[in-house]
Amino acid sequence: MIITRTLESLDQPFPIDLSPGSCVTVGNFDGVHLGHRALLSLTLERAAATGGVPVAVTFAPHPLEVLTPHAPPRLTTPETRLALLEASGMALVLLVSFTPELAALPPETFVRRVLLDTLNMRELLIGYDFTLGKGRSGTPEVLARIGKAEGFRVDRLEALSVHDEVVSSTRIRDLLRQGQVWEASTLLGRLYSVQGEVVHGKNRGGRLLGFPTANLAPTSAMLPKPGVYATLATPSESAGSGLPAVLDPTAPAPDTRPAVTNIGYNPTFGPGALTVETFLMDFDGDLY
Repeated sequence: MIITRTLESLDQPFPIDLSPGSCVTVGNFDGVHLGHRALLSLTLERAAATGGVPVAVTFAPHPLEVLTPHAPPRLTTPETRLALLEASGMALVLLVSFTPELAALPPETFVRRVLLDTLNMRELLIGYDFTLGKGRSGTPEVLARIGKAEGFRVDRLEALSVHDEVVSSTRIRDLLRQGQVWEASTLLGRLYSVQGEVVHGKNRGGRLLGFPTANLAPTSAMLPKPGVYATLATPSESAGSGLPAVLDPTAPAPDTRPAVTNIGYNPTFGPGALTVETFLMDFDGDLY
């Protein structure tokens, strides 16, 4: 269940029984990578052990997009991030609108308003580098003191390493900038993917190249280094703008098709805007 709230609407009731108390994990969860998934799994384990409700709290827009003028690109779209959080098994995913007013709350006030009064929190589970509240002053040590005073438990998960490398959204972005998509996928724990609606291009790819060409609309998620990649693509029905297709490389077989994807300035038809072009190798349908 995904619920969206603003700071002002947090007191509205939820369509879920939180009277047993909740085990809550809080974070941006950009990419929902292996480190995030370990934290989500721990939250589920603690909820099962205590009879609490597993809850994930996240934010939109990303706090850095509000607090800094040049925030790094996101690894996932907001929609994909929420879907991955829900699929992890959380009974409730609470999406809180991040505003300057929320950022200005002292950690004690944030904990009281967002976590205790709203979610009846009994246990808080956080990552190794997590902070919250004004000026990022709500460090794990501060949160532990607040928990002792307010009567909730704080569990801090240590950094997760894969092949002696700490898993982090920052590291995954660095790998994508270098075009190391497989290495980034290893830290994500799934194949890195780009989703987007197929839009009309110059209508020349299929005729010149002999197989269907799908041009993806610009996405808010990060793209890897410009280049040509071997990919898997899945055309599927999409509600909306009348172009009923999206590419979803995470879909299961038999829908998944082998493809070649070019990210960059169109090499086939000359210079132009940055594009994502996917050439489907084994597809006879109508992408548009």
